[in-house]
Amino acid sequence: MSAAHPRAITRELMVLRVCRELRDGMVVNLGLGVPTLLADVIPADIDVLLHGENGVLGYGAYAKPEEEDTETINPGGAHVTLRPGASFFDSTESFALVRGGHVDIAVLGAMQVSERGDLANWMVPARGVGGIGGAMDLAAGAKRVIVVMEHVTRDGLAKLVRECSYPLTARACVQTIVTDLAVLEIVPEGMLLKELAPGVSAVEVQARSEPRLLIAPDLREMRF
Repeated sequence: MSAAHPRAITRELMVLRVCRELRDGMVVNLGLGVPTLLADVIPADIDVLLHGENGVLGYGAYAKPEEEDTETINPGGAHVTLRPGASFFDSTESFALVRGGHVDIAVLGAMQVSERGDLANWMVPARGVGGIGGAMDLAAGAKRVIVVMEHVTRDGLAKLVRECSYPLTARACVQTIVTDLAVLEIVPEGMLLKELAPGVSAVEVQARSEPRLLIAPDLREMRF
């Protein structure tokens, strides 16, 4: 069964929507996968510091072939550029920044998010592989966690669930979810549907989500 929705937005638009959550001066960590695309689309008029748990603060977009430096990589091992004033430090100091609450936003991918904001993003039990890396620290230590992901799996299974069936990264840590169909917030009452991808209805989003969604009074179309 195809999981593709005919009006689902692209990954590039998903991360552009996340950019609307950024503010000048923020320290932002980008998780592996879709979140890394954010580095290439942050608007020039938003001044944020990208943090890598491998020990870099102030990296920028992906490096072009002629700009690649084997010693300048993001946590995923991709070659990146550096912004003026970028700094390097030991990974222990990098994690101290995270654990000390100095990361304003962690943008993470996910395999499942529960209606309480529990996050599972490091292992699919059926595959028997996975490494939690720095995800647990980021989920627990960042001031705000934004998840960006496709709304359903390739097999059409819901990734927004009542209870996570995959091993948890952290409990009740997610505040905002941006998918290819919608933007949702975790509130005390559950999952609040706030924005819809162009042409997508609330009924369609509900049909692809396990929890009963709350509908924001000002539900609107996504802006990028």
